[in-house]
Amino acid sequence: MSTPPRITLAKARRLALQAQGLDGSFSPDTGPDGTAAVFGRLGYVQIDTISVIARAHHHILWSRQKQYGEADLDHLLAVDRRVFEGWSHAASFLPMEDYRFYAGAMHAHARRQQTIDWIAANRKIVDHVRDRIRAEGPLGTSDFADEGGNRGPWWDWKPAKGALELLLSSGELMISERRQFQRLYDLTERVLPRDISRDPASPQERARWALDRAMDQHGVASVGEMRIWNRDNKSLRQALDEALDEGRLSEVRIAGDEGPPLYVRSSSLQKSVRVRQGQAHLLSPFDNLVIRRPWLSRLFDFDYTIECYVPAKKRVYGYFCLPVLWGDRFIGRLDAKAERKKGSFAVRRLTLEPDLTADQIEAVLPALADQLNRFGQFNLCPRIRIDAVRPNIWRSPLRKALKQIPG
Repeated sequence: MSTPPRITLAKARRLALQAQGLDGSFSPDTGPDGTAAVFGRLGYVQIDTISVIARAHHHILWSRQKQYGEADLDHLLAVDRRVFEGWSHAASFLPMEDYRFYAGAMHAHARRQQTIDWIAANRKIVDHVRDRIRAEGPLGTSDFADEGGNRGPWWDWKPAKGALELLLSSGELMISERRQFQRLYDLTERVLPRDISRDPASPQERARWALDRAMDQHGVASVGEMRIWNRDNKSLRQALDEALDEGRLSEVRIAGDEGPPLYVRSSSLQKSVRVRQGQAHLLSPFDNLVIRRPWLSRLFDFDYTIECYVPAKKRVYGYFCLPVLWGDRFIGRLDAKAERKKGSFAVRRLTLEPDLTADQIEAVLPALADQLNRFGQFNLCPRIRIDAVRPNIWRSPLRKALKQIPG
């Protein structure tokens, strides 16, 4: 067996950033079409409810589409039907074109004994929820919250919410739209575009699709990253072996790396890939680039933990800490809060990586200040307040850099 070719860590990072749309070469259009292009690049965008700053799904899209507005995602979901809500590794917005690759999991959920038993025990509730949606159109959990009286004293909202979620997970319902972040459920037949098949992909089709999605998103990936898209090890391994035999993928090694085998598209081995220097990104804790923590640590030597789930006394970097990317390396962590009523974007604590030199910090400050200003505007906060910087000697220079931004 031949020895896998070696690539440099720098090239591995560049391939990853290019795949993620963060290398400076990805410039989607404005409006819903540009947002759809981001979904085409990433394959999913994770949904999160934390709103200390712009919610994760909006933040992730803004990081790639600089003129992104929240209405663009709403349009794709509720009007164009080019995305839908489903489950990848977590609750996510997904490209509608990928629906059939998730349909198998929905069908399997409907056949689970636990699902069958719950429906049998709550048949009256499930039928009532289904019948009201069929007759009235899209409804949310709040539409069932005050039922009783004329509708029946047996009712309360918790079983209704359970029925809605079960019918969603089983593929009978879809999310038609969100209003003030609240989901409205409707029959799948009224949401799913007619040109999108409800028939599940075969295991082999799903495995090949999963392999392509993983490589498209990561650029450089191990089997662990591929399992985000397909957890059936047998079909995934078969698809990987076929891709290797056909020469579409190649196994590679990175000097000094002793982890599991890594794979790249063979066409990438000889391709020159560059990352635009001098640009900074403030990434969501749930961003596609950082959500796979072992992969992130392996390729970028950046050990990251979100601390909102950590007791306050044990936090090191802050409640909702944003990884700061500069070029092809992570240079800090930003704990921020959008104080929207005050119109102030608070940098509660910016912690720079300890191995940064003074020259490197001086070089990054203009790009970081510009990104802070833009992100503050996106969060409807025109003023930036710098509370703390570690090391503290860079607090005043960062404030000065912010004052030098035009306008």
